[in-house]
Amino acid sequence: MELKTRIKEYRAKYNMKQEELASLVGVRRETIGNLENGKYNPSLKLAMDIAKIFHTTVEELFEFYD
Repeated sequence: MELKTRIKEYRAKYNMKQEELASLVGVRRETIGNLENGKYNPSLKLAMDIAKIFHTTVEELFEFYD
């Protein structure tokens, strides 16, 4: 399965840098970069924390493809 994320799109919408988002959810900037590039699957807590920052749902931010 492959993870597709819309984090980068939401960051642009909120004019937010990777570093800012990382700081808000308590991870390193590299983690946000890896999430955006599909190289890392987030924990449920991290996914929910990111969704809360952007006032959206986990399902809106993340989608798995076969």
